[in-house]
Amino acid sequence: MSKCLGCGIELQNSDSDKIGYTTDINNKYCLRCFRIKNYNDYKLVDKSNSDYINILEEINKTNDLVILVVDLFNIGHIDIISKYLNNNILLVITKKDLLSGYDKKIEEYFNNYNLNIIDRVIISSKNNYNFDLLYSKINKYKTNNIYVVGFTNAGKSSMINKLLYNYTDKNINITTSFLPSTTLDTIEIELDDYKLIDTPGLLDDGNIINYIDKETLKRIIPKKEIKPKVFQIKQDQSIIVDKILRVDVKKDNDIVFYMSDLEIFRIYKENDKLINLEKHILDVDDNTDIVINGLGFIKIKKKSTVIIYTIENVLVYARKSLI
Repeated sequence: MSKCLGCGIELQNSDSDKIGYTTDINNKYCLRCFRIKNYNDYKLVDKSNSDYINILEEINKTNDLVILVVDLFNIGHIDIISKYLNNNILLVITKKDLLSGYDKKIEEYFNNYNLNIIDRVIISSKNNYNFDLLYSKINKYKTNNIYVVGFTNAGKSSMINKLLYNYTDKNINITTSFLPSTTLDTIEIELDDYKLIDTPGLLDDGNIINYIDKETLKRIIPKKEIKPKVFQIKQDQSIIVDKILRVDVKKDNDIVFYMSDLEIFRIYKENDKLINLEKHILDVDDNTDIVINGLGFIKIKKKSTVIIYTIENVLVYARKSLI
């Protein structure tokens, strides 16, 4: 049985309601991937992390190189991967096109994680940034099999497509989408002297993309370079972001928003706007980021208590400032 070149699932032509369906078993892509590619018509597939953790555990039994792909704007808790992988890791930080400068600080940030990182590179698949450097590092550390892992929507498939386009004559185009769980199973690509294996993304239960509608999702995913928005806050002022986030700062402070080009505005008077959302209270030190998982982050310049209201089940946490 052959696999879909777009998502890796086994093709079948017997049940149109099941994943992998195609009208002709000789097609290269399943109907789901065909519709994503041609009509941006996304069909949600119910998968669990147990499927993907099994893949990581199998990778861990090898000595093969792992390319860990991390979204610069959604780093998440990548240390979860250290629970399952002891392999050598080439860290690839994607979506550089969204944030100019700071390469060295961003690379150093990942020293905080308990991963066997042997090298690292920051790339942009959109702008073809640093791909020669990435390709040289892959060839430097390559093993017979090279696995590509990361969270959903980290940019794994986009990176592989760009590598194939730049450096091979392979007529393969892995399905990409801004929606989660596009890749459903491993996709093996035979190259001259090694095999590149794309894996499904780890699901991130605390990511805001799981709890908003498609139209809102289109707005919160950055499409161009982020322009930081700076607010000089006076005591007990609030900042509202679209209809999905409220930020209350309890002391005079300077705060910087690193998010998509959403409507962000200040409220001067006490009010109840968005306080029906889930409440998070964080006591932060100087130069701390507050991350709203999947939406972006807010840099808090001075020690303060910050109250965040956002959609239920979205992970909100503080970290040492990224930049």
